[in-house]
This record gives sequence, structure tokens and C-alpha cells, in this order.
Amino acid sequence: MENSNYDVIIIGSGAGGLAAAVPLAQAGLSVIVYEQHEVPGGWTHSFILNNKYRFSPGVHYIGGIGPGGSMKKIYEGLGVSNDLSFYELNPNGYDHIMIANEQFDLPKGKENLSAKLKERFPHEEKGIDSYLNMVSKMIKTLQSLGDIETIGGAIKSISKTMPVIKWLFLSGQDLIDRYISDPLLKGILSAQSGDHGMPPSQVSAFVHAGITHHYFDGGYYPKGGAYTIPRAFIKALKRAGGEIRVKNPVEKILIKDKKVIGIQLADGSEITAKYIISNADPETTFGKMIGRGHLSKKLNRKLNKVKYSISSLSLFFAVDMDLQAAGLDSGNYWLYDHEDLNRLYRMAQNGETLVLDEFPALFLTITTLKDPTKKIKEGHHTCEAFAFVGYNAFSKWSNEVSGKRSEDYQELKKNLAESMFKAIEKRIPGIREKVVYWNLGTPLTNEHYINTTRGNIYGIEKSRKQVGPGAFPIQTEFKNLLMCGASTLSHGIAGVTVSGLAAAAKILQCDRSYLLNQKGPELKVELSDKNNPLNGTD
Repeated sequence: MENSNYDVIIIGSGAGGLAAAVPLAQAGLSVIVYEQHEVPGGWTHSFILNNKYRFSPGVHYIGGIGPGGSMKKIYEGLGVSNDLSFYELNPNGYDHIMIANEQFDLPKGKENLSAKLKERFPHEEKGIDSYLNMVSKMIKTLQSLGDIETIGGAIKSISKTMPVIKWLFLSGQDLIDRYISDPLLKGILSAQSGDHGMPPSQVSAFVHAGITHHYFDGGYYPKGGAYTIPRAFIKALKRAGGEIRVKNPVEKILIKDKKVIGIQLADGSEITAKYIISNADPETTFGKMIGRGHLSKKLNRKLNKVKYSISSLSLFFAVDMDLQAAGLDSGNYWLYDHEDLNRLYRMAQNGETLVLDEFPALFLTITTLKDPTKKIKEGHHTCEAFAFVGYNAFSKWSNEVSGKRSEDYQELKKNLAESMFKAIEKRIPGIREKVVYWNLGTPLTNEHYINTTRGNIYGIEKSRKQVGPGAFPIQTEFKNLLMCGASTLSHGIAGVTVSGLAAAAKILQCDRSYLLNQKGPELKVELSDKNNPLNGTD
């Protein structure tokens, strides 16, 4: 008979939800995860198109996997390293920044990056050192305070760490401008803005610094594709006695006297629990599953004011082309028409890029060069390209059934895909005619499969007003209802994983480090392509 009472119910099986579920089950609590999609993982899921091409829409690289890395410690500490391994992207260029006719490859290692930047921009030597050192200082300050959530109650503590305090109120562009004057170098240092999706002048300086710092020691890709991450977590969850149900959307969070008592599923059945952790975004959690009438005036005001992060076009395609011979490797490619990234990201926000003949800013990655196990046959490669777009241009089709939307929507998708291909063709001549399969996802695709408000990809917008005390806390205003995910402590795989651990630690009333007690085997890492001369270790 199906159990109808648990210690902990977790809504959503993204990286945050599973990172909370595993240590809670390992601590002996009865835990169940409910997922609305047919496969687990949220943004870490993978899918197969055309019966043979595997794509992973939300995982393109992860930092902190190398020796002493924060994610390595988490995966080993939770025991998921039993079933998880990684490829390291090109250490000489895990990110390739292509601005107009210039290319700059970001190498692994802060010292290597500093040396390479100073070699290319010798006139900025002093500023480069000062900038990179400030990035390190800012993140070490946050780490010394513990969870980013504590910023709200630790302003006084931070104020003792001048000059770091001022960056709480400034942008990523302010941080770059403080030390750098060369326009091209500014563009290179802000090129990873796609990892938060905002113009550098709008994003929090700490978010910008956090992304830069996260990849100081290179980038890594899960062997087999993104889905191997939730698969490893679910194996660990089941070993500990936990459960997961897919295709089980939660309709309501049940509240009594400002305390959660359980959930109601879409089929009407009710499951009770002492604690609930929601890995859904704030509007889904509070607006839909609880209802505005149950919320305090303060929380309602916050929900009314909150801005969600940008959405994306996701172009999944396969080519019959030797991309290594064309000069590509396992690193990611950031393609920008010019160095004014503020302008490019504002154009994406405003929908201006949707009417252009080709996209002026793209992210491109060759998954079969990152992960050789994914190759279908010799000469064939799977690729993923992403362009940032707002939701508004797609909202008129939002009420149509997914997979059965009208012809004008399908025509728009074809035109947008061609605009993306034109931008890629400019960098990789001849690739368009070698495409053997493609499929385009839009903000409506994100909304349907990931259940994100307005198809957002990074939770709430990472502006200065919406991080730290401006984000959503792990502990909600309802007793025993907690949150995790990209709208809380931080975003990205690392950020949401830490948020899940933080939620588990609150329930168990322990320090987060105590959760990492499983002593899993050392995480296996190998180079993506040892035989590719472009991807060496010299």
C-alpha cells in the first residue's frame, strides 16, 4: 500500500531538491520527491531526439570538480561519486571568447589566466592583477561568512571587511570598470554574462565575481551527459531508503495555522509530512501551490515586485562534419558581434534580437567533443546553441497545447533557428549544409518541461536588489516549509546544490559540513580528448 505520510516531501527533482533529499534520507528520515516531468532532474535532465541524439539543455559545464573543489567535496561527501564521473574541458580554453574577429581562450588556473591576459593586454597589467585579486577577495569574504543567505544578517560583519562591502551595492560592470579601461578586455571579462543572463551593468557584482571565481580552476562536464547527475543522486537516495515519483505534479501545498501539513497531488490524493521543501520557483510555490490569499502582505508585495531571469532559445542539432578538423574542441564558445556586451544583453531583454537576420550573441557547445561517449558514429557530432530572449514575444501562444501549437509559432521557430545558424556559420563556415537534424526550444518549452515562471532559466533575476537579503530565504514564513533552488542562495548547478544542502541542514539542525559524511570514492575525472592537439595540457 502506498505510504501517505513522510518526514519530508520534496517538490521538484532539480539539483537543489535532490541535494536536499539525499542527506535527509541518509540521516534516517522518510523522504519522497515528487516530480511533474516524466524524467527527473529539472535543468539537469537529458533527452533523446530523433531516436539517437542525446541533449542536455541545462548543464554545459561545472566548476569545483578538480582537486580540493567544492563540488568534488559535495559529490564525494554525499556518496554520489559512486555513480558519477566527469570529463575536464580543454584546460587551455574551457571557454573560448569570440568578439568580432578576436578570440581569447580562458585557461584553467587563476595564475594562468592572469599571465595570458597580461600577455594579450600588457598595458592593463596592474588592473588585471587588481581585478582578479578583488574577485578572489570578494568570494573568500562570502565563504568566510557561510551561506550567502546570511548576508542579510551579516552586513555589520561584512562592513569590517572593507573594501569588499561597497560591492554589495554595485554591478559587475562597476567591478570591471574600477580596474580595466581597454574596451576589448572589458568584453572578455564580462563574456561569461550568459551564465547569469543579464547585462553586466545590471547584475550584482558578487554574482559576476562568483561566476568568474567558480571557473578559475576550469570547467567539467558529466560523463554520459547531464542526466547522470540526477541518476547518481537517485541511486544514493534509494540506497538510503528514499523514494521518488515522476509524472506526479503537486497541485497544492496544504497549510493549517501557517504551518505546512502536506500536499495535494494533481490526481486529488493527499500526502502528509512534517516538512516540505519546494524546489519550484517562488511564483509556483507561493502563488500557485499555496495561493496568494494565504500569504502575508510582505510576501505578496515581494512576489508582485520580483523580476524573473531571462529565458532562452535552445537549438539542438547534429552535424555530419569533422568539427575537430574545423578547429573546434571541448571548450565552450561565446560568440559576440562586438565588445559592448551591455548593449547585446539589453537587446536580448528587449526582444530586439528576434527581428534580426542573425543573432549577435550566442553560446555554442559541441557535446560530443566534451564527452566522447556521446558520439553516434564517426564524423557525427551533437551541438547545442543558446540565445537569450525575453518571454513576451512568445506569450500569445502560451495557452496552446505544447507540441500542437499553431503554424505561425512553428514558422517563427524555423526563422529563429535559421538566424542562429547564420551566426554559427559565420564562425564555422560550411556547418549549415552539414546539419542532419535540428530542433528548437523556446521559452514556452522551458515553461512546459521545467515548470518555470515565464520560462526563466536562472530563477529570479540576479540584480543587486534580488541577491543576498533580496533573494528568497531557505526558511519561508510558513512553519516547516523550506525552499531551495535558483531563487534562494544562488543559481547554476553549484548554487542550487548548496541551497539544497542548506535546506537539509536546517531540518537536521546541523552544520552543512556534517551532511557530507558518506566517504564516497574519489570522483573520477579524465580529459575530454587526450588525442586532440587543440586540447592538450602543455
